[in-house]
Amino acid sequence: SASGSLPCSPTSSRTRQIMQARFRPTFRPTEFNLLLIPGALAVVGLLTIFLVGRGSVEWTWGDIWVSLAFAGAVLFISLSFGLRGFRGDEVLLPITATLSVLGMLMIQRLHPDLSAISDAYATVAQRHLLYLAVGLAVLWLVVMLSGPLGVIGWLRRYKYTWLVATLALQAATFVVGTEVYGARLWIQIGPVQIQPSEIVKVTLVVFLASYLDEKRDLIGASWQVGPFSLPPIPYLLPMGIMWAASLLTLVALNDLGSALLFFGIFLTLLYLASGRIVYVAVGLVTFAAASWVAWNTFSRITIRVQNWIDPWQDPYVTGYQQVQSDYALASGGVLGTGFGQGSPTFIPEVHTDFVFSAIGEELGLLGTLAVIALYFLLVMRGYAIALRAEDGFVQLLAAGLSTSIAIQTLIIVGGVTRLIPLTGITLPFISYGGSSLITNFGIVGLLLFMSSLPRRA
Repeated sequence: SASGSLPCSPTSSRTRQIMQARFRPTFRPTEFNLLLIPGALAVVGLLTIFLVGRGSVEWTWGDIWVSLAFAGAVLFISLSFGLRGFRGDEVLLPITATLSVLGMLMIQRLHPDLSAISDAYATVAQRHLLYLAVGLAVLWLVVMLSGPLGVIGWLRRYKYTWLVATLALQAATFVVGTEVYGARLWIQIGPVQIQPSEIVKVTLVVFLASYLDEKRDLIGASWQVGPFSLPPIPYLLPMGIMWAASLLTLVALNDLGSALLFFGIFLTLLYLASGRIVYVAVGLVTFAAASWVAWNTFSRITIRVQNWIDPWQDPYVTGYQQVQSDYALASGGVLGTGFGQGSPTFIPEVHTDFVFSAIGEELGLLGTLAVIALYFLLVMRGYAIALRAEDGFVQLLAAGLSTSIAIQTLIIVGGVTRLIPLTGITLPFISYGGSSLITNFGIVGLLLFMSSLPRRA
């Protein structure tokens, strides 16, 4: 539309016809052929790790069973989609598989020699494989069951339930969350740690997409009071609650990364639904003010800003990670040191916040650009699904989920390369972290399903 907002149209009868139609098996050639690339990358990459580590060319099939299992799993997913008669996007899964296999290889690469070091990192590597398997299963289930279960209508109908869930998860993190390095990011349930912010980013998008689709015309309008044009405050009240929740995340939980992510999603969807740039301007100003207060109040955020400006002020303590990250990126050059031949383990917690630095060191500038290009393609496919969608809720949902991946990638890559202060957030599909990996696979599953829904001509 001329205002810049996404067009809205009700769900057509064709949607119900498609859901009720009998499944007709098909073959997805583009997807299947593209999946051969991450499958081969998994085998070659894992062999490289073992051969470089051993200094010999001897290997056994047992060394690459993980890669073979991964390749078999993604090819099975593609074939099962075809047998179900699924006719959605054929590029999303190969892109996701390529990013995931790169993350799997990097976590395996950063696994030290257990004969000399404790088995803590072995646990990390094994858990990552478990999370990867669960994530693939979640993606498969979302696509296979979304149609029969009417997931889109279910997500749309219970919008206030998602709002309550979002606020409840944030409150639970504040009350019973585990504090690590000054920030409350996780909830411990027995031996399992859950990062609620990863779940919240999905419930937040679902609520905003449903509410904004329903109130789109009202939010985009204005009230005339004498010579003044005022926004429709009653209909913006739930938006104000989400705005306050984002600031609470920043101030109460001391979590700048999640606050940036939530606020970016909030402003993007509000603009897409209303087309009013004034909402974005007001939101950015208020968030900047809250960030300034946090910078001058919380020592953790103060240190991160200091490391962003000049990590050499304290290169052996607070700035150590950032300094080592800068060295890793610089030593990688254009082509990199070679997979398995760098020294990324000099960076503490490299498998989480700084995995992008490890990629830059061993795969070089070209490798990092290739990774960024994959994220760009993934997000653009998501936006294309939103633009082609016939239903207003699906448009906003697809755009919001794609935006969450885009903003999360920009935050962590920008932090590692010192374009912005570093925040505690994961690189989607690559960093170690079960909550992030499983949630992002679920997001891709939803995008895949929405790509199969009726499209605008």
